[in-house]
This record gives sequence, structure tokens and C-alpha cells, in this order.
Amino acid sequence: MLKWALIFFVISVIAGAFGFTNISAAAGGIARILFFIFIVIFVIFLILGLVAGETLF
Repeated sequence: MLKWALIFFVISVIAGAFGFTNISAAAGGIARILFFIFIVIFVIFLILGLVAGETLF
């Protein structure tokens, strides 16, 4: 998912450089949403991993 966020970010930067502001804004919004979803899933798995690690040791 982080890979797709990076791809949309690059698309946003390239579209902004060429003057396609609507495409740039849309791609930037998608990249931001994907990045925040990635962060939430990462934190959930981090907490689950810490809890599972405590129960094993």
C-alpha cells in the first residue's frame, strides 16, 4: 500500500510540474489517503505484535 501511495505522489508531482493542477490535486489526495491507511494498519500490527510477543515470553 505504501508503494501505491508513493506512485500517486510521483504522479502528483509530475502532473503539477506540467501544470495539470486538477490531476495533481486528485493524485495527491489519493496518496495522502493511502499513506494514512498504511500508518493506521502499521500501528495496529505493531500493537498486536507487541501484545503477542508478551504472551509468548
